[in-house]
Order: sequence, then structure tokens, then C-alpha cells
Amino acid sequence: MNTTGRRVLAVAAAATLLAGCSDSDTPTAGPSTAPSSSITRQTPPPTETPTPSQTPSATSTPSTTPSTPPANGCVDQKVQQLTLREQAAQLIMTGISTKGMTAAERSIAKAQKPGGLLLMGPGASASHTRTAMAAATTTATVKGIKPFIAADQEGGKIQRLKGSGFDRIPAATVQATWSDDKLTARAKTWGGQLKQAGVNMDLAPVADVVPASLGDKNAPIGALDRGYGDTPGKVGPHVAAFVKGMEQAGVMTSVKHFPGLGRVKGNTDFSSGVVDTVTTRHDDYLSTFAAGIQAGSALVMVSTVTYTKIDPNNRAVFSPTVIGGMLRGDLGYAGVVITDDVGAAAEVASVPAGQRATRFVAAGGDIVITAKASLTSTMVNALVAKAEQDKTFAAALQSSVGRVLALKQNRGLLSC
Repeated sequence: MNTTGRRVLAVAAAATLLAGCSDSDTPTAGPSTAPSSSITRQTPPPTETPTPSQTPSATSTPSTTPSTPPANGCVDQKVQQLTLREQAAQLIMTGISTKGMTAAERSIAKAQKPGGLLLMGPGASASHTRTAMAAATTTATVKGIKPFIAADQEGGKIQRLKGSGFDRIPAATVQATWSDDKLTARAKTWGGQLKQAGVNMDLAPVADVVPASLGDKNAPIGALDRGYGDTPGKVGPHVAAFVKGMEQAGVMTSVKHFPGLGRVKGNTDFSSGVVDTVTTRHDDYLSTFAAGIQAGSALVMVSTVTYTKIDPNNRAVFSPTVIGGMLRGDLGYAGVVITDDVGAAAEVASVPAGQRATRFVAAGGDIVITAKASLTSTMVNALVAKAEQDKTFAAALQSSVGRVLALKQNRGLLSC
């Protein structure tokens, strides 16, 4: 691995579309040698001590045993208070209007109590957003557990909230010309605006590296000016700087789209059968995600692309190799893993909606994004049904709920 690839993982988060989503209402979001010794395993914060699964060898079969959340009396108490259905709902992030829930969305949130809400569509002013998000939070809160409120606030073409009170954020290609300190300072300002508006999570930054040879032919990143550069060395420091600024403002971030969308041509929101035939399990391009995690990103988003040199039989969001083997194993990441959109994205349209949720959780993931609010109950039902039938899956679901609630406790969305 080159010098940039030697960025190490030191922190993380068990407490710790285009995100998938574009500015439209339609969301955007193999065998190798042994892991490079230059990537060290993640050290959890002192207050949260998850035990990451053993790093798999290049020839081993990744374990599907869930990463166990840390011992935490408050979280354990909350998990026990929740019914199985309420636990499952904590793993769903449901799309709602940025201007406030529609009647249909409010009905769904009231009935299902999803653990997260994703803002969709063009936004209103910061003051209007604050009022709308307060109402949405009240609707989705269950037994004292508040929802994540997330937005795609990258900049340029991908900025959900643009009304009065929100700065217009330059595209990543412009941010890339700034010093790291300047980007951190600006991201802190943008994060402060989100925080004031009642938004606690930004599904950014983009850690994908689009090689110069592909450029604008890369539909999801390059063509939309979402990337920080064409090499890991250029991208990694800016990913870290953005994360640090948002964190200083008290807003969670999600580096995306692991293990990278930079080497594909199709956009999974609008195309199916999108495949990466280049990226390998221990690729230098993964160092940009390591940089974001090291900087304190609370979540990692996984793409819906199929990586033929990593797991040719599964899209990344359904791959135990990608989530359990690479992210939780090779990188030692013990925090919350979230999908790119699997509600309205064309890439997963052929997969039954319920299976999109169950297969992700079975692979080691935690939060399922559905831009289509109407699919929320279908996904919750599927998670519940599988947990009732399969003890191994039930354990995976509880582990995921534990990680989600630990993060919520850490961010003041849950108290005992």
C-alpha cells in the first residue's frame, strides 16, 4: 500500500441517496493477498468496548456472526423495553419530505416508529425545517428513543437543504482546492446550520476515488462533481477534514460508498447490473474510508454495486465478505453500517423489498435506507418474521439494534 494507503484506523463508533440520493426525489445512492499490515485495527472509544471479529485471512470464509455491541446497561435496558417489532423498526431509515411529513408519511412514522428519517425533495428555510423536524421527531420517538434525522448535504448538485439559513455549499471539486483547515472550518459552519435546523446526520462525505482515466464517464460521482480527487492521496485528507468539521458541530457523518463507486460507469439509482471489475479486497482506494473513520465518522455507507474481485455473487450491501469480512474484519470497524438507498434504487428493484432488509442485516449491516416510505412496514415485517424463525438472524438483529442505540445514546437521542 502506498503512503496514503497507510492511513490507519484508530477510532470508531459502536457508540459511535444521491447517499444515496440526488436532489431529485429519486435516490441516486475477490481473492487477494493477506491484509496489508499498514492498516491497523480500530480501537474503540474507552467508554465503549466492542470486540471486533477476528480479521479473516485472504482465504478464510468471513463469519456471519454479528459484531457484538459493548456492554452498556442503558442500551441493554432500552433493548429489553422494545418489542421485537420496535427493535426491527430501529433499523429502518424512512424517506420523508424536507418540508415536513405528508399525511401518508406521518401515518407511516406514527405506526412504524422508524429509527431514522431521511429528508427527500427540495428543502425549505432553516426555521421551517426546524419546526418540521421537531414535529417529525415527536412522531417517530418510541419509548424515549428519538430518530436520526438525516440529509444529503454534500454540496454542489447534491445539497438537499438550500433555503434561507443554509449556506450554498460548493461542490466537492471546489472543496478539494481548499486547505484541510479551511474545509474543516467551513464544514463546522454547515454542520451548525444543520444542527440548528434539527438535522443530526449528514450522509456525507463521498470517499469514492474516480481515476482520471474515467472522470465524467463515472455517472454517480465524476459526472456530478462529487469527488475530492482522482487518487486516494488527494481524497483521504479532504474526507477527514469534512468529517472533523461536522463532528465539531455535533452532526454525525457517514462516509460513502464503501468499498467505492469510483470505478463504475452506471448510477445504481437509475441503472441495474452495475458492476465493479477492478476493486480488490485490500485495495489502496479503501484508505479514503479508513481516513474518514479515523477522523470520527459515526457511520459507513455501503454501496449496492457488485464487486467481482471481492464477492461476485452478492451486491456489497448483501455481502458478508464486504461488511463482515472487510469492514468489520479487515478494518476492525465496530460502528454503525448503513445502506445506500435500497427503497427506490433501480439496482435492487429485482430483489423483494423485505429481503433487501433481511439480507443486509444478515451480512452484518445495521440501518436500511428506504427512500420509499411505503416500503417501511414491508421491511419491518420481514425483519420480524425472519428473527422469529431464525435464532442466528435474531442475534444479528439484536446486535444491530445495540449498535444503533449505543450511537443514539452517545449523541443524546436516548437517555435512561
